[in-house]
Amino acid sequence: MLSITSCVDYLDKEPDTELTMDMVFENKDKTLGALQYVYAGLPNPTKFIIEIGWDTMSDDVAENKLVNWSPYNNWQRVLGTWTTSSSWSGDFWGDYPKRIRQAYLFQERVHAIDGIDEDEVALMKAECRFLACYYWWNLAETYGPVPFKPDGVYDVNVSLSELMLPRTPFDTIVNYLDKELLAVSKLLPAKYTADEKYGRATSIMCLTTRARMLLFAASPLVNGNDWYSSYANNDGTLLFTSAYDQKKWIKAAEACKLVIDEAEAAGYKLYTVYNEDGTVDPFLSTQDVYFTLPSAGNNEITFPITNFSTTNYETWENLALPNEAGGASCLGVYQSLVDAFFMKNGLPAITGYDNNSALSPVINEVSGYSENGFSSEVEIRNTSWDGGTGVAGEITASNTFNMYCNREPRFYTTVNYHGAWNNALDRQFDFMYKHADNTHNWNAARNCYLVRRKVYPQANHKEGIKMSDRPEWLARLATNYLDYAEAINEAYNNSVSRQSALEYVNKIRVRAGVRQYTTGAVSSDDENYIHVDDNQEAIRKIVRMERRVELACEGIRYSDMRRWMIASDIPEANGPLVGLNWNSEDSNTFFQRTENVDQSRVWKKAYYWFPVYIDEIDKNPDLVQSPYWE
Repeated sequence: MLSITSCVDYLDKEPDTELTMDMVFENKDKTLGALQYVYAGLPNPTKFIIEIGWDTMSDDVAENKLVNWSPYNNWQRVLGTWTTSSSWSGDFWGDYPKRIRQAYLFQERVHAIDGIDEDEVALMKAECRFLACYYWWNLAETYGPVPFKPDGVYDVNVSLSELMLPRTPFDTIVNYLDKELLAVSKLLPAKYTADEKYGRATSIMCLTTRARMLLFAASPLVNGNDWYSSYANNDGTLLFTSAYDQKKWIKAAEACKLVIDEAEAAGYKLYTVYNEDGTVDPFLSTQDVYFTLPSAGNNEITFPITNFSTTNYETWENLALPNEAGGASCLGVYQSLVDAFFMKNGLPAITGYDNNSALSPVINEVSGYSENGFSSEVEIRNTSWDGGTGVAGEITASNTFNMYCNREPRFYTTVNYHGAWNNALDRQFDFMYKHADNTHNWNAARNCYLVRRKVYPQANHKEGIKMSDRPEWLARLATNYLDYAEAINEAYNNSVSRQSALEYVNKIRVRAGVRQYTTGAVSSDDENYIHVDDNQEAIRKIVRMERRVELACEGIRYSDMRRWMIASDIPEANGPLVGLNWNSEDSNTFFQRTENVDQSRVWKKAYYWFPVYIDEIDKNPDLVQSPYWE
């Protein structure tokens, strides 16, 4: 891992201290500090939840509005009061140009010195090329077309007018970054052998960023969308191409397959825990992937993050842990996420909603799902996981609400529901009114769920029990598999491409312990396969369902909602928060789906792109505001 040494004091200098800047690159520690400054713009887990807000702005996790994290203003973006003056702690517009400039500056100034040889210099330059691309893409993914200057560093005598750049067309940015990322990937290793370099840029990180960018660029938001057909700079330059281009999907599919092939050749693979009989243990596999380091056998992480303090994860856990364990007990999950998980037989529990309301689910009758009554016995499965009742193999206790019974393993390792088990406190969660996990105040989940994914099972912050050394990532091999499954299905629309998509979805489902899909005939008692129709729409549907649950709480859902242009159609992304009745301690009313109307979300057409702060627009007459924000 890079040393956490800030170089801002060395690099953010005015021209009259240029000599001091040169001195940075005559010292090994200062040079590494300069490199770390460039890396430090990569998002960390804390930013995902309370600063950048990708998880809370999607329909993955829901904070209690009463918490009101005012420094971050995520509520403005969620509740529909977002304006061009709203502050945002992520602030890519303000921060990333600085990182990009330093990435280019580093490449200009770094040279071999005592302790840094020519090979290391070449490697560090390639790292900075990658990081500049990563930041450019994050700017474009967030704001759309942005002012784009690929060399990044101006002469100190540049005129003010030369700094006032207009936006660059979206496809121009993507096409440049596509070529640059592919070129840089050939200069970096797929993995590092030295532990201290774990987290430094690799060819796999380059190819992953490229593939995910091309997937976005092929998606409906920016491929064939006429919403932005007249969106242009002041000089008339069009900033989006409204014509649909099938070749973009083909390019995305090829890029996604390339990163998979290169990653697997380098030893990356899905993290899987096995039972003593040799079968997959899906509960420990889908839980422990978030807690097992590469050094302990987790080779799934294709884009690791190491540039944050290990205490950052405490924020996620502080919000998710019950009060009794020293947490705020206010980071819940949406009812629609609960609904998205499959049954243990691999079938969806809910197929949609009447009137676009999570109050009115369309239940898949053949799945065995029910919202009536309670279980009469303990459910046992083949696993060493003890997170169900505190006893290995026991998944749900008797008298568990049937909504939570017979669900797939990922449900139990992602959601804490009424009756779920807390290992640290050695008891069940109790979300009824004024019971153990419902204070009926800011420090309680408004819809009676808490997020479980990425929360260390034994965490008890009141007792000082924390897991400080854990992995974190921006992508893992499961992400790459599902990216490819989507892209290949859209690229060619034939049986061969659909079979390829199913192959990679099924790899995920095998690890998750649910039946695989096949387009072939399946008997009614087949325990291994589920039939799916051999057409593009059917495969698209299952890929999207799989992404919803496999990648939940990893900062990806928000991007999916946008690029698929579905945000306005998602019940809890554009309507009231739904869950159980947190005002009730009567089981006859507590388990009824209930709206929290004071926590109703609003999605507007403008929200598909972040606005540029109004003061930036005022400063630059050539800069147009993001679409529909005027």
